[in-house]
Amino acid sequence: MLELIAQGKTSTDRWRKILLTGIPFVLGRTSKDWSVDWDDKISRNHAMLRLDKSILHIEKFKEAANPIFFKGSESEDFKVKPGEHFAIGDTTFLLTNDSALATLELPSPVAQRGFSAEFLRELRYQDADRRISVLNRLPEIISAANDEYQLQVQMVNLLLGGIKSSTGVGICRQLDDESVEVVAWDKRDLSGNKLTGGNFNPCARLIDQALQKRESTLHLWQDPSVSDSELTTDLTNDWAFVCPLAGPSNKGWVIYVAGVNRNLGELVGEDNDVENDLQGDVKFAELMGATLANLRRVQTLEQRQSTFRPFFSPVVMEAFVDQDPEDVLKPRQCEISVLFCDLRGFSAKSEQMSDQLEELLDRVSQALGIMTKTVLDFGGVIGDFHGDSAMGFWGWPLERRDSVEDACRAALTIQSELEAIAAAKEHRLHDFQMGIGMATGNAVAGKIGTSHQVKVTAFGPVVNLAARFEGMTRYLGLPILVDRHTRMRAEATSQGVVNFRLLGKFKPFGLKTASEVYQMFPHNEGPEPSVIADHQQAIQCLGSGDWKGSLEVLKKIEDLDPASRFLADFIRNNDLGDEFDGVIEIKSK
Repeated sequence: MLELIAQGKTSTDRWRKILLTGIPFVLGRTSKDWSVDWDDKISRNHAMLRLDKSILHIEKFKEAANPIFFKGSESEDFKVKPGEHFAIGDTTFLLTNDSALATLELPSPVAQRGFSAEFLRELRYQDADRRISVLNRLPEIISAANDEYQLQVQMVNLLLGGIKSSTGVGICRQLDDESVEVVAWDKRDLSGNKLTGGNFNPCARLIDQALQKRESTLHLWQDPSVSDSELTTDLTNDWAFVCPLAGPSNKGWVIYVAGVNRNLGELVGEDNDVENDLQGDVKFAELMGATLANLRRVQTLEQRQSTFRPFFSPVVMEAFVDQDPEDVLKPRQCEISVLFCDLRGFSAKSEQMSDQLEELLDRVSQALGIMTKTVLDFGGVIGDFHGDSAMGFWGWPLERRDSVEDACRAALTIQSELEAIAAAKEHRLHDFQMGIGMATGNAVAGKIGTSHQVKVTAFGPVVNLAARFEGMTRYLGLPILVDRHTRMRAEATSQGVVNFRLLGKFKPFGLKTASEVYQMFPHNEGPEPSVIADHQQAIQCLGSGDWKGSLEVLKKIEDLDPASRFLADFIRNNDLGDEFDGVIEIKSK
């Protein structure tokens, strides 16, 4: 894996980015992904770079003000091999293919020390101003990171800037087989301001020890009281420490920092021992680790939500943010408004397209998609699918005063969109129609099912009532039927949006209790006022036992209104005696 390292005047003016073969990119002060914003000698767009296998091709833009130096000469079109570098202004760029692998080959430490969280919390920085200056860059880095890797690389860079004696920093992860993956890393020479090559080899034994103890752990491989000439082991680094990241989302993740003690005197004084000198660095790394752990926790939550998103409505996902998902999904009793929407013509189409079932499924899915999208857009929850129908409901997981109004708006929107499609002969869904039934009342909503399978839905008589109302739209010839509770709630909150008219008292198929059934339609639409008035008079006559008077009224409007035609046919086709109570029983679905 080839990477390009940029290094400016100071240790914090630095980045390390992975190069992808064949994908050109612009290097410049304001380039989207490859910006060098710390160097005003670099133009907004300075050069075009492209990696071809292991060779990086650099071509300077003509409008770029300052030259590019490669091998001591000004160059405008040149190629760079791994290990070579070029410079623009005060920034040097190194192409590297260095690797990072954990190792068990380091000797046993001559000293080791563990640091509890309580101890580090009480510890005071001896160079607090410099640490704060480095930490002030955190918000900028977090907001500018395009992906998780770039964020991790920039966190590594901050650690290098905040721990002056460090020569290498890595974010590592111990895998299930106890091997160690180096996720992001960087190195520098002892001056901290020059590019350096070479591999990064964190100590796997130290990482495992820190994870086992669940505390920051320091290893010293050379005795700091012994002079350089007396050292028996020639190591790149004198010391290293590991800070485990906290939280279940970060299991096995650590920050690994390695360095030498020769520079420590510049920071805290020659008379302190190495362990004391490094305590502040461990505290600083733990603080960065806590920040990284929290960022990863948030990212894990977002990933989980992304995974759940196809299965849960947005309103449910929003509830997950502030509440435990198990608490949100736990079944509970509440008042909900239920909407059942069914496609008309599905059965006939199934027979006609028996040899084209995949196309039929695609068409049905498109129609159901209109229904489900509308339910979600108006804050509802998708409760279930039944072949060619969908069920949505409102009022759970959060109770809202305008839940019924939202449900009504959703129903009217579905009606409007599908009717527009039906009118367009060229549309692949034009031969489908729909019916919607709605009811409001108490139900149990949440995660419902058995020990083997569960789903988020609602259960109760109100659900059955809405389903039966949807079925009755076939008989009454109207697109949307609702119950009395829905009408009452909607009229209280949605004035000027919807209108209702009473169609009569019905006993839906399979139910023992009669219900008032209403047609819902948009404000300023629907039947003529005279039709509504005549139909209302016919219902009153029927309820008082005057079915003959009811039929006389219905004869005037049955050609204008499908609900009146159904009622007139019911009277003609049934022997209504003196015991008839005005309730119309539906004999089938």
